[in-house]
Amino acid sequence: MRSQLGKFATGMLSSLTVLLPMSMASAQDFEVGLPIGAVNEAGVRVPMSSNVKVYGSFHFSESCTFDPQRNLILAMNNGERGDGTENDGFVSLINPDGSVHTPKWIGVNRNGLELHHPLGSAIANGVLYTVDVGYLRSFDLETGRPLNSIQVPGSTVLNGIAVDDEGTAYISNTRSPEVIYKVTASGEVSTFASGAPLAAPNGVAMDIDGNIVVVNINDNAVITYNPAGEVVKTEYAVEGGNDGVVVLPDGTKYVSSVRYGSVSRIRPGEEAEIIASGIPSAASMCYDSVQNQLVIPMNPNFALAFIPLN
Repeated sequence: MRSQLGKFATGMLSSLTVLLPMSMASAQDFEVGLPIGAVNEAGVRVPMSSNVKVYGSFHFSESCTFDPQRNLILAMNNGERGDGTENDGFVSLINPDGSVHTPKWIGVNRNGLELHHPLGSAIANGVLYTVDVGYLRSFDLETGRPLNSIQVPGSTVLNGIAVDDEGTAYISNTRSPEVIYKVTASGEVSTFASGAPLAAPNGVAMDIDGNIVVVNINDNAVITYNPAGEVVKTEYAVEGGNDGVVVLPDGTKYVSSVRYGSVSRIRPGEEAEIIASGIPSAASMCYDSVQNQLVIPMNPNFALAFIPLN
């Protein structure tokens, strides 16, 4: 696993300049960070020994996503929250027990990288997607190398994201205009949904039938749209102020409230129930399908919360 995560493509960045802003073109090649280790007195890099556990490695982590192939959690980190031009966002790799695998996988340096304040994230077909200050950015899931950056004109705060098997992204814009954008793999941007019942939309997920599920901050609605943009179902979490949403293959939905710190479970055809509470700033969670657990970033607390579902 270590060699897989540490490798990066060699060669000139000329092949990337059609995808990245010209300001990012550099004579230095893009690289990813290595799993935790240190250089010893002899000048040799030594991996951290197995009897050591490190926890943390977050800086305003707003979302996470899970890679079942490597059994790792990818946490998006905002870096310093200034005016949005800092270009210091990064992605951590976290083990399923919460210990740190790689503190800065994407973002170990800024060579060939532009990543400011990544918020929502998703994985589809070997690609990591994240939204970042007006852009949809994508990265190769194996190497971490940037693939594409697509600007979303008119957006204010891009927040939650879900991606289908064709690489089409559905992205919430939480502040005015309160809409769900649709961004195709070819870069075509359109408005997928707008107006009621959206009320400061935040978390976005896909269900097994290819429908798009959205939760609001300003109420407790859990809205399911079909791919044509029609509302086909509305359910309700126990509390409002919601940020994260996870949909399991059996249709069960989990909703995290960033305002009130609870996690609601909505089983098909049943009323919502709270399964966890008292989680400060419970943001855009992900589902670890190997360990069967929810992982919830806690924003300014610089932490992740873990909820086993067994």
